[in-house]
Amino acid sequence: MFFQTLPLDLKLYLLVNQQWRLDFFDVIMPLLSSTTALMAIIGVLMLVATLKGGKRQLIFFLILFAGMGLTDFTSNLIKKQVKRVRPLNAIAETYYQDKGEWRQRPVDFVQTKTKGTSYPSAHAANTMCLAVLSILIWPALKKWPLILPLLVGYSRLYLGKHYPTDVFAGWIFGLITAATIWIIWEYGFSRFVKTKD
Repeated sequence: MFFQTLPLDLKLYLLVNQQWRLDFFDVIMPLLSSTTALMAIIGVLMLVATLKGGKRQLIFFLILFAGMGLTDFTSNLIKKQVKRVRPLNAIAETYYQDKGEWRQRPVDFVQTKTKGTSYPSAHAANTMCLAVLSILIWPALKKWPLILPLLVGYSRLYLGKHYPTDVFAGWIFGLITAATIWIIWEYGFSRFVKTKD
């Protein structure tokens, strides 16, 4: 790995994962991290928007999927280079889920893995890309979509999957890929799509 975990990074992780725990969070955080749940919600929204707004709305959702696909693919390439071990495989007393059940690493847990896929958080990157593109495509949403990557990022710490720097890097990466997709759309393809169906 290219860098060591900084003290503040570890401290923030421990606060979220080991100290700020609630029964309600134990239920809601896995849902916030669920890619299946997110895709199901996007699918329903796409269907409703297309029925109400026509084919142009479908194209907008395809832009969202393209952005998230690019973000996921490229962030995974970075993960393979950095190889940061996830906190659930590195930090004693970490809470994590295994097959839907909450578990906690023992006090005497010792890291054995030397390679991992913690940095950057693809969940944080994908949801930030989704949020930024949504704001650009549908300005009436204002800044509300940004709540999604914030909640998902927090859930990744709570679930023991990432450190704060993983999440922050994911947010930055998602912002960059969203901007890239938007520029390609605005200056390359938008002129070929009719403004009205």
